[in-house]
Amino acid sequence: MTDINNNLTDKPAHWYVYLVRCHDNSLYCGVTTDVKRRVLEHNYCNKKAAKYTRARRPVHLVHYVLCNSKVAAYKQEYALKRLSKKEKERLITY
Repeated sequence: MTDINNNLTDKPAHWYVYLVRCHDNSLYCGVTTDVKRRVLEHNYCNKKAAKYTRARRPVHLVHYVLCNSKVAAYKQEYALKRLSKKEKERLITY
């Protein structure tokens, strides 16, 4: 017999690093377990949206990467944030 409470403590199976393009053509990078939900939050939720994106709505998803762990996702986010805008734009077009 399985404990139904185990499902409540399960860690997300996948983490994503994503880039959204803001209305002012800037790019915002973040980490999430649900890309679709996170983009909706950036566009419509004042409490959960990043301060940066709240002032630059609407945002559109332009790139995401699947990672196997939270640590891997944050390492990937750090690497993406260190890229220049030109390098990020090249990444998006491929």
